[in-house]
Amino acid sequence: MMKNLIGVGFKGIVYPVNPFTQSIQGIMAYPSIKKIPWQVDLAVIATPAHIVPQIVEECGESGVVGIIILSSGFRETGPAGRKLEEEILRIKDKYGMRIIGPNCLGVMRPSIKLNATFAKKMAKPGRIAFISQSGALCASVLDWASQANVGFSNIVSVGSMLDVDFADLIDYFGIDPETRSIVLFIEAIKDARKFISAARRFASTKPIIVIKAGKSPEGGRAVASHTGAIAGEDRIYDAAFRRAGIVRVEEITDLFNCSEILSMQRAPKGSRLIIVTNAGGPGVIATDYLISKGGRLADLSAETTSALNRILPSYWSRSNPIDIGEDATVERFKEVLEICFKEPAADGFLVIYTPIGAAEPIETAEALIDASRETEKPILTCWLGGEDVEEARELLCRNGIPTYSTPEQAISTFMYMYQYSRNLRLLYETPEELPVDTPINRDVLEGIIRNAAREEREVLTEPESKRFLEAYGIPTVKAHIAKTVDEALRIASRIGYPVTLKILSPQITHKSECGGVALNLNTDLEVERAFKEIIKNVKGRFPSAIINGVTVQRMIQTNGYELIIGSKRDPHFGSVIILGAGGVNVELYNDVAVEFPPLNQTLAKRMIEQTRIYRFLRGYRGRKPVNLKLLEEILVRFSQLIIDFPQIKEADINPLIIDEEKALALDARIIIDRESVFKKIQPYKHLIIKPYPKRYVSKWRMKDGREVLLRPIKPEDEPLIRKLFETFSEETMRFRFFQIIREISHETLARYCNIDYDREMTIVAEIREGGERRIIGMVRLVVEPDLERGEIAIVIGDPWQNLGLGTKMLDYIIDIGRDMNLKMIFGEILAENTRMIHLCYKRGFRIEKLDEETYIATIKLK
Repeated sequence: MMKNLIGVGFKGIVYPVNPFTQSIQGIMAYPSIKKIPWQVDLAVIATPAHIVPQIVEECGESGVVGIIILSSGFRETGPAGRKLEEEILRIKDKYGMRIIGPNCLGVMRPSIKLNATFAKKMAKPGRIAFISQSGALCASVLDWASQANVGFSNIVSVGSMLDVDFADLIDYFGIDPETRSIVLFIEAIKDARKFISAARRFASTKPIIVIKAGKSPEGGRAVASHTGAIAGEDRIYDAAFRRAGIVRVEEITDLFNCSEILSMQRAPKGSRLIIVTNAGGPGVIATDYLISKGGRLADLSAETTSALNRILPSYWSRSNPIDIGEDATVERFKEVLEICFKEPAADGFLVIYTPIGAAEPIETAEALIDASRETEKPILTCWLGGEDVEEARELLCRNGIPTYSTPEQAISTFMYMYQYSRNLRLLYETPEELPVDTPINRDVLEGIIRNAAREEREVLTEPESKRFLEAYGIPTVKAHIAKTVDEALRIASRIGYPVTLKILSPQITHKSECGGVALNLNTDLEVERAFKEIIKNVKGRFPSAIINGVTVQRMIQTNGYELIIGSKRDPHFGSVIILGAGGVNVELYNDVAVEFPPLNQTLAKRMIEQTRIYRFLRGYRGRKPVNLKLLEEILVRFSQLIIDFPQIKEADINPLIIDEEKALALDARIIIDRESVFKKIQPYKHLIIKPYPKRYVSKWRMKDGREVLLRPIKPEDEPLIRKLFETFSEETMRFRFFQIIREISHETLARYCNIDYDREMTIVAEIREGGERRIIGMVRLVVEPDLERGEIAIVIGDPWQNLGLGTKMLDYIIDIGRDMNLKMIFGEILAENTRMIHLCYKRGFRIEKLDEETYIATIKLK
């Protein structure tokens, strides 16, 4: 450890601390950190675990704010180790320190030659930040990276993450100018909500690539719902990474291949690839691998094909992949590439070179570099061979064109790039407004839950569960309770044949498996027989079960598809939503998409598209497509139900029958967390993504008497925000954005509208003009990663200025800042924006000059 700190060129001063010796490696040692006469920035602790708390206390007393604990022997050893961790956390909070570790390899910052690890190698400087839970993997990656010539801005081994975790480091490297991409090796996420929030903030500006260890599922265990059985941990991690805009890869080489190219080239807009090769075999291999990974070969346009016909031999493939022949010269390579780079149908290009013909490897690489200036689409290369092509590979890499040793590696990287761009597109796709705002009688539904808890039941009955669905506007088939044969007959006669009978018992959750369901009953005699048979079957299988009779409902005869919509509470990620092929064989189908509430129309649509049954739902072999818009609406409504009731532990709608017109929930099951029913629950603690904060919605009147709705922004507002921008004069634009924006892109608008309510808050002012909604102003609060400070910015459309709206919105955002427990908010103001400076001064802001053109206004919040 000491050798690494002093032996690789670090310019800072290192003070060894050891009470048992006067010097270490020739450097004077101090008996305690308190004896060092200078201020220490960072303490690296490598001592037995039992004395670490004492050393941390001494660091706090000495004013040290950063600590790395390399030592092991904490929670992994049992209760005694956990007590040591608790004591360290207490001391940390007392002095306001930050701690990396314990049980970690340490930290490297190659640009300043800081090696605070016990690894044997020092990383090369680069643009990748590598964060790993595994110290052993860090050491292995260092060895691999040395051979692969991969450099790093930082390497951090986080260990047990007692304090600093992945989210803290994403926040740090997200604004670190030396870092272009962030690479993570994850075993488990400690605080999922914090992690997702940090990743969503930076994924669009710095690619985040992850390997998640432990993909194999846990051993089977009894679960009370179908959802619990099919929504496994790895699927949930996949959904979390996708929602945050993170790319998940399979292998270490993919991790760094992907991070390097995403920091050098633009991500492709689609998965259509053109492959150019001078050997047929590698082209076929690349094509097969591309198709197996879900990619597509780009179709060549007539113009491209005609141009290639003029320069290629008559025997060329005339299709993609483009085999230009083993006798291809450098000039032929260059001409083909120049033509292909103009193909509008292509999203990217793979050039495969084999050293078999007239084209020399270095000259071919130079030709590719020249031609590449004609396109902004990603270019990947595969220079097959060993020493003969090594210099050409290095030349390509120096010019920002990545090269790979096999076609498969290149294809994998291209598809991961596409995955990244697709995830970001999903993050910022503008959803449609859905008519899902249904008034809910919460008291009635809360009463059902409390009643079940008093009866020591976790599973709500089918009629109780359907009450929840009906309240949220999800259509159901009404289930009528019959305790006797006579009651069943009366109900069947009233609702009309054919009917279905199902067992009603708090102990029976999977009714079909115990003979508790009878379908398509057409006569009184069939109902009587079925009633008796169901009771007999259940008593035979579960003698101790409490039987409350059966439910009777209309038999739905439709040509629709059976789906399952469900939810379960994950111990790390909270409530998740699932959708897939349903019915009695749901576990066998294993067709499921996983998402997190809250859902909007776009997220619901993408969720449907992820399922294998989607190809049938959109119309298959002459069958009409189902009502997909209705399915999107049901998913959004179900998501709101899960948001509103944190007492729900698991829920199933299985099956939901859907056809081209309507949808019906035939069966439903809700399982509650009895322990939470009578406790005060922190709002949205069961969610990793904060839903729309309705409590910030209020009404107010401007000076001219017009009513204004003040409310948080939402993704669906993008068209209204675009119209607001059209009302800005050049002066208003410059005062708000410090520049004139002639044209604003969808991506920019989407980032304004699609926000993380944990870290940002934008309040818009909405009025109605001519029967249409219109946004006339907005105020934005962006919280710093420390969650203590926030930056504000406000703008009002020119037609609505001088009506008191700016003052009201400033006061409103200050109150929200207090509600978010911020200590201070600030904003930068152009010196010529005297009205804003005056307004802030009146509201108690401290005004300070930053430079000749800019002031900063700050206010402390109590």
